Amino acid sequence: MAEIKVYCYVKCGTCRKALKWLHEEEIPYKELPIRETPPSLAELKKGLKTEGNIRKIINTSSKDYRDLGLKDKLADMKPEDVFALLQKNGNLVKRPFVVANGIAWAGFKPEVWKERLSS
Repeated sequence: MAEIKVYCYVKCGTCRKALKWLHEEEIPYKELPIRETPPSLAELKKGLKTEGNIRKIINTSSKDYRDLGLKDKLADMKPEDVFALLQKNGNLVKRPFVVANGIAWAGFKPEVWKERLSS
Protein backbone atom coordinates (compact mmCIF):
# COMPACT_ATOMS: atom_id res chain seq x y z
CA MET A 1 0.00 0.00 0.00
CA ALA A 2 1.25 3.47 -0.87
CA GLU A 3 1.88 6.09 1.78
CA ILE A 4 -1.22 7.55 3.38
CA LYS A 5 -0.98 11.17 4.48
CA VAL A 6 -3.57 12.40 6.96
CA TYR A 7 -3.69 16.14 7.62
CA CYS A 8 -5.23 16.67 11.05
CA TYR A 9 -5.78 19.16 13.83
CA VAL A 10 -5.01 17.77 17.28
CA LYS A 11 -8.12 19.29 18.90
CA CYS A 12 -10.48 18.02 16.17
CA GLY A 13 -12.75 15.22 17.38
CA THR A 14 -13.33 13.92 13.86
CA CYS A 15 -9.57 13.74 13.30
CA ARG A 16 -9.14 11.76 16.51
CA LYS A 17 -11.88 9.32 15.43
CA ALA A 18 -10.25 8.90 12.02
CA LEU A 19 -6.80 8.22 13.48
CA LYS A 20 -8.29 5.78 15.97
CA TRP A 21 -10.03 3.98 13.10
CA LEU A 22 -6.76 3.76 11.13
CA HIS A 23 -5.01 2.37 14.20
CA GLU A 24 -7.77 -0.21 14.81
CA GLU A 25 -7.67 -1.25 11.13
CA GLU A 26 -3.85 -1.50 11.40
CA ILE A 27 -3.41 0.86 8.46
CA PRO A 28 -0.09 2.73 8.54
CA TYR A 29 -0.23 6.46 7.92
CA LYS A 30 1.73 9.67 8.24
CA GLU A 31 0.03 12.35 10.33
CA LEU A 32 0.65 15.99 9.41
CA PRO A 33 -0.50 19.08 11.32
CA ILE A 34 -2.94 20.78 8.95
CA ARG A 35 -2.51 24.27 10.41
CA GLU A 36 1.28 24.28 10.16
CA THR A 37 1.60 22.26 6.94
CA PRO A 38 -1.54 22.60 4.82
CA PRO A 39 -1.96 20.30 1.82
CA SER A 40 -0.04 21.25 -1.31
CA LEU A 41 -1.67 22.73 -4.39
CA ALA A 42 -1.44 19.37 -6.16
CA GLU A 43 -3.07 17.62 -3.19
CA LEU A 44 -5.88 20.19 -3.01
CA LYS A 45 -6.50 19.76 -6.75
CA LYS A 46 -6.72 15.99 -6.23
CA GLY A 47 -9.22 16.63 -3.42
CA LEU A 48 -11.37 18.77 -5.71
CA LYS A 49 -11.21 16.12 -8.45
CA THR A 50 -12.22 13.37 -6.00
CA GLU A 51 -14.94 15.32 -4.21
CA GLY A 52 -16.27 17.14 -7.28
CA ASN A 53 -17.14 20.32 -5.39
CA ILE A 54 -14.78 22.81 -3.82
CA ARG A 55 -17.11 23.26 -0.83
CA LYS A 56 -16.44 19.63 0.13
CA ILE A 57 -12.78 20.36 0.87
CA ILE A 58 -13.39 23.61 2.75
CA ASN A 59 -13.95 23.80 6.50
CA THR A 60 -17.20 25.77 6.36
CA SER A 61 -17.62 25.58 10.12
CA SER A 62 -14.37 27.37 10.93
CA LYS A 63 -14.20 30.84 12.43
CA ASP A 64 -11.76 31.81 9.67
CA TYR A 65 -14.34 30.85 7.03
CA ARG A 66 -16.94 33.07 8.70
CA ASP A 67 -14.52 35.94 9.36
CA LEU A 68 -13.49 36.01 5.69
CA GLY A 69 -17.13 36.00 4.57
CA LEU A 70 -16.45 33.05 2.30
CA LYS A 71 -20.06 31.88 2.38
CA ASP A 72 -21.01 34.82 0.18
CA LYS A 73 -17.77 35.01 -1.83
CA LEU A 74 -16.98 31.38 -2.63
CA ALA A 75 -19.34 30.98 -5.59
CA ASP A 76 -17.65 33.86 -7.44
CA MET A 77 -14.06 32.87 -6.63
CA LYS A 78 -11.76 31.20 -9.13
CA PRO A 79 -10.50 27.78 -7.98
CA GLU A 80 -6.88 29.00 -7.96
CA ASP A 81 -7.84 31.82 -5.57
CA VAL A 82 -9.58 29.34 -3.28
CA PHE A 83 -6.55 27.03 -3.39
CA ALA A 84 -4.27 29.96 -2.52
CA LEU A 85 -6.39 30.70 0.57
CA LEU A 86 -6.38 27.04 1.63
CA GLN A 87 -2.60 26.82 1.26
CA LYS A 88 -2.08 29.93 3.38
CA ASN A 89 -4.56 28.91 6.06
CA GLY A 90 -4.75 25.21 6.87
CA ASN A 91 -7.64 25.91 9.21
CA LEU A 92 -9.79 26.52 6.12
CA VAL A 93 -9.21 22.97 4.85
CA LYS A 94 -11.86 20.45 5.85
CA ARG A 95 -10.32 17.82 8.04
CA PRO A 96 -9.12 15.28 8.18
CA PHE A 97 -7.73 15.69 4.68
CA VAL A 98 -6.33 12.46 3.26
CA VAL A 99 -3.96 11.80 0.38
CA ALA A 100 -3.63 8.15 -0.67
CA ASN A 101 -3.67 5.94 -3.73
CA GLY A 102 -3.37 8.87 -6.13
CA ILE A 103 -6.45 10.67 -4.80
CA ALA A 104 -7.35 13.00 -1.93
CA TRP A 105 -10.51 13.62 0.07
CA ALA A 106 -11.79 15.39 3.16
CA GLY A 107 -13.88 14.34 6.13
CA PHE A 108 -14.25 10.99 7.86
CA LYS A 109 -16.73 8.30 6.91
CA PRO A 110 -15.35 4.84 7.71
CA GLU A 111 -17.11 3.16 4.77
CA VAL A 112 -15.65 5.71 2.32
CA TRP A 113 -12.19 5.42 3.82
CA LYS A 114 -12.32 1.61 3.69
CA GLU A 115 -13.25 1.70 -0.01
CA ARG A 116 -10.70 4.34 -0.99
CA LEU A 117 -7.85 2.85 1.00
CA SER A 118 -8.40 -0.66 -0.34
CA SER A 119 -7.83 0.41 -3.96
